[in-house]
Amino acid sequence: MTISRRQILGGAGLLATAAALGGCAGFSGGNDDESSGDNELTFTTWGSPAEEEGFNRGIAAFKEANAGVNVKLNLVPYEQIFQNIDAQLQAGTAPDLFRVDYGTIGAYSSQDQLFDLSSYFDTAEADAFLPAMWQAIQYNGMPYGVPHQTDTSAIVYRRDLFEQAGITSVPDSLDSAWTWEEFEGVAQQLRASLPPDLYPAVYNWQLGGSTRWLSWLFQAGGRLFNDDLSGPAIESDAGTRALTFTQNLFRENLVPPNSSVKSSTYADTAFGAGTTAMAFVGNFVLPSLDETITDFEWGATFLPRAERGACDLGGNALVATKSARNPDLAAEFLKFMVQPDQMSDFCARAMELPTLQSLVGTELDYQTRPDIAGIFVDQATTLEPGDVQQLTNPAMAEINPRLRDQLEAAFTQNQSVDETLANIAAAVTEATG
Repeated sequence: MTISRRQILGGAGLLATAAALGGCAGFSGGNDDESSGDNELTFTTWGSPAEEEGFNRGIAAFKEANAGVNVKLNLVPYEQIFQNIDAQLQAGTAPDLFRVDYGTIGAYSSQDQLFDLSSYFDTAEADAFLPAMWQAIQYNGMPYGVPHQTDTSAIVYRRDLFEQAGITSVPDSLDSAWTWEEFEGVAQQLRASLPPDLYPAVYNWQLGGSTRWLSWLFQAGGRLFNDDLSGPAIESDAGTRALTFTQNLFRENLVPPNSSVKSSTYADTAFGAGTTAMAFVGNFVLPSLDETITDFEWGATFLPRAERGACDLGGNALVATKSARNPDLAAEFLKFMVQPDQMSDFCARAMELPTLQSLVGTELDYQTRPDIAGIFVDQATTLEPGDVQQLTNPAMAEINPRLRDQLEAAFTQNQSVDETLANIAAAVTEATG
């Protein structure tokens, strides 16, 4: 059974597949006892079975390259991990290493709880990553982790409903991605051919995904924060354009009325149930869609664009805590896990996207829908460092609930665009003041 990211279970049977993968130069451990403190790292993470297997493969390869070194993997459910990490940091019992999403890393680096990796990466090594992803692990210009993988959204669509509506082609490159106007035209063409209980599209901004709305703002050339991140910038022509366009998706019956940001029904669930012709989804749901959809064929294409292309920031970094017992060994492990062969193996198994520039455009051995996986890899390159600076700002933790409330009011309660933007701006002012 394929398990999606939202069904992650921790501690369910370690899959210790030990396959030696090439990597960087080894770190010499001075003690042959694998349980000794200085030569042992503790690593806390969550993970699907495929991710768990990927981590175990990487750990096995690291141990083979570094005699006498041990890495103890501790898997916990995603919904518990940060509560556990926070308590352990306060108690002085935190693991040497842990996994953290890019939206949360700033909450730790800004509080001086992570190990600064500046001295372990030279300019060439930093430049090996996609610029936006290297930005994602920085705070005040310093790297506090490694960008292990990313994920992002693209559009999946039903081939039968497109054919029925007379839509005979879809964009096959970033350069040919639909403009907003073209996307709206496709949605209107679908609306005219579909029965009332089917909808042209559904967007994946539900619950914790509300920040995905910012992709529209970035596509319009707008910003949530001003350039120095000291205050709001959303009350702009771009902000008005983005909110008006997305509010109209609901007003014009182009998305299900129950698919707003506080809906409990996710976009991929609606698409898998056959109730929408298109869905904005993350690459990590492709395995579950491939397994559950049996009565229609589906493909994928790129997100629409306005002034530019843009997408959401998903994925996770690996970090070392400032209290790591052996910082050099911790840094060596982090560097090992983002070597090209390690990253390509992990991403291909877990249906995730690489962060190394050398792997973009490379055909990874994806286990699910390799015919469309490259669309998500290419889409991730539209994320810019300036977008990431905003999305990983520590103030986002305070802003997110307010953003969700205001989008809900605009989409389902007909709150005006000006009032919604003003309220979001006020939330940014309070969070950065």
